[in-house]
Amino acid sequence: MPLIALTGGIASGKSTIAARLREHGAVIVDADAIVRDVQAPGSPVLAEIAQAFGDDMVTDAGELDRAALGARVFGDDEALARLNAIVHPAVRAESARRFGEAFDADPEAVVVYDVPLLVEARVDDPWDLIVVADAPAQLRLERLVAHRDMEPDAAQARIDAQVSDAARRAIADVVVDTSGTLEETLAQTDALWERLRPR
Repeated sequence: MPLIALTGGIASGKSTIAARLREHGAVIVDADAIVRDVQAPGSPVLAEIAQAFGDDMVTDAGELDRAALGARVFGDDEALARLNAIVHPAVRAESARRFGEAFDADPEAVVVYDVPLLVEARVDDPWDLIVVADAPAQLRLERLVAHRDMEPDAAQARIDAQVSDAARRAIADVVVDTSGTLEETLAQTDALWERLRPR
């Protein structure tokens, strides 16, 4: 019943690795989806965000205005720390619940936590293995511009706002080099699965 953390910078190919592991039978727990769930309309987390940053962070439909919140905390370390203090404990609790649910359903499951902010928030958790999707920053910038229609400056700002590639590699038990072809990334992921899969 291994619990795996999968992380990587923006546009590093992390989702490709997660999708392949899911095809093989891993249970994927998506940190970004949990963040959205704990910030859902009517949630205690959303109420705390509105209290901390203002009611204009919530749309007329009662949903979090992600763009407004992003603009509010981007580049403001103090505001970001305040936001993280609200969101991270809720994400931690919900992810633990989902890990438990997966292992209750199948004690032999391979559970993979797909988590962008591992270095920033969860590196000291008791992972059995930390897997890092790794590609040079310049290549990731090109992917953001080509595939997500981002302006180069905006893409660079997103990359710069994350921890360095070196910091991610420093915590890795396994590095999947995603700078080559899709086939090469999938082959490395298949080899990883052979190592993880229930015997």
